[in-house]
Amino acid sequence: MRKKELELVLAPEVAFDAAQLEHELLKTARLRPEDIKYLHRIKRSIDARGRQVLVRVKADLYLDTPPTEIISPVYSYKDVSKEKPVIIVGAGPAGLFAALRCIELGLKPIVLERGKDVRSRRRDLAAINKEHIVNPDSNYCFGEGGAGTYSDGKLYTRSKKRGDLLRILQIFVQHGATPDILFDAHPHIGTNKLPKIIEAIRETVREAGGEVLFDKRVTSFIVERGEMKGVVTQDGQEYTGESVILATGHSARDIFETLHTSGVTIEAKPFAMGVRVEHQQSLIDSIQYKCEDRGPYLPASSYALVQQTVYNNKQRGIFSFCMCPGGFIVPSATAPGEVVVNGMSPSRRDSKFANSGIVVAIELEDMELEKYGPLAGLRMQQALEQKACQMAGGTQVAPAQLLQDFTQGKVSKSLLETSYQPGLASVDMNELFSDDMAYRLREGFKGFGNKMRGYLSNNAQIVGVESRTSSPVRVPRDRETLEHVTIKNLYPCGEGAGYAGGIVSAAMDGERCAEMIAAKVRRVL
Repeated sequence: MRKKELELVLAPEVAFDAAQLEHELLKTARLRPEDIKYLHRIKRSIDARGRQVLVRVKADLYLDTPPTEIISPVYSYKDVSKEKPVIIVGAGPAGLFAALRCIELGLKPIVLERGKDVRSRRRDLAAINKEHIVNPDSNYCFGEGGAGTYSDGKLYTRSKKRGDLLRILQIFVQHGATPDILFDAHPHIGTNKLPKIIEAIRETVREAGGEVLFDKRVTSFIVERGEMKGVVTQDGQEYTGESVILATGHSARDIFETLHTSGVTIEAKPFAMGVRVEHQQSLIDSIQYKCEDRGPYLPASSYALVQQTVYNNKQRGIFSFCMCPGGFIVPSATAPGEVVVNGMSPSRRDSKFANSGIVVAIELEDMELEKYGPLAGLRMQQALEQKACQMAGGTQVAPAQLLQDFTQGKVSKSLLETSYQPGLASVDMNELFSDDMAYRLREGFKGFGNKMRGYLSNNAQIVGVESRTSSPVRVPRDRETLEHVTIKNLYPCGEGAGYAGGIVSAAMDGERCAEMIAAKVRRVL
């Protein structure tokens, strides 16, 4: 197998145009189109550190036919309708990728999703935005595809050691995602394209003999002699199998409550809470790209910021989270009487707004552990979300304040145009948060203003609250077997169990749990 490996630094108009990129690669390699069998694009990343924005590209030019897995990796799914069943609670990325991996390994997945299928779910999202009605089982967090379906669809992760990242991306491409996600350094799919991809994954599961069932909220667990046998749903149905994969997502509070009251070990874990900050995307572009107009080739720019703060001799980090360039702020409450915000972006990231979570780290010592035990972080979330709802008028209208006014302790006389559909209410956000959280947010924003000139001004506003950054609860499991530490055949999985932090890491964790179950079944047989 002969190939030429290339690394080029190109102008954006070349790197983001397929024809020009191929021409430049061939020119650099001194090859003609007929000299190569396959052009394998490996990585494309933007370098905006200098005065001129450049794009770094890595690619391989194969002079012979490359390995099949590079040209068109396709994962096959055989009929498992008569194989041993595995119960999967939750149809988010952890649950769906666990289901696909079960099929590959000869097990029948039965996926139970508390919410609705991805199409029906849209009506409930519209009801939140327009009528301020929150369906506790179908919203921006619950339903087919989980919280990631209606999000930015970011597909990068720091958890590359936990699984095969390329494999996850290839499966997304096989189900309809653009091949660019295999190439870009920070790939994303977009909230407008994710639903169809999720539907395609569901149909793959069903065509292979697996089951995906909706409106199946789990209300109790079937445990006998320390072993998980199955689950019971709200309609009284029992589902039993070889094992149960618990992939409910970070907002399934009733599941945490049920586990706790049933005597199943859970733990409080650190998480983060704060606000969404919203700027004009053009402002963020001008700061990051150092130009007035990014032009037709450069994508909407993003940022990542972190600042250390000290209050009462306690150091805590404040950091940007889930930055959504060209995106929207959305209402993510999972129960009436609370206000929660999150961000999402379409695939083209063409909204005129940029938003990002700006959150403060919450450590165990910040929680009332003696009073609430392992549910202490969950109670902190609830209290803040309910207070936000009350301060803004009791609907899905969110409390907000101009950014510089917040740092100076001034109530904003008026607010800016926003992407948040339910609307905003001007309040003093310093009164929403505890003294230490408010102080840390103020200091964090001041630090960010020093790092990004123009970031801290009243041309931006903060919207509250961003409180679902990760699960405030961990469902502990054995490091080797991935089984729960005290309940056999229970596999805590993904974000909700505290073992992932996004679409890709959750998907990889789902696959790992499926692999552990398959290995255990083979040993028993």
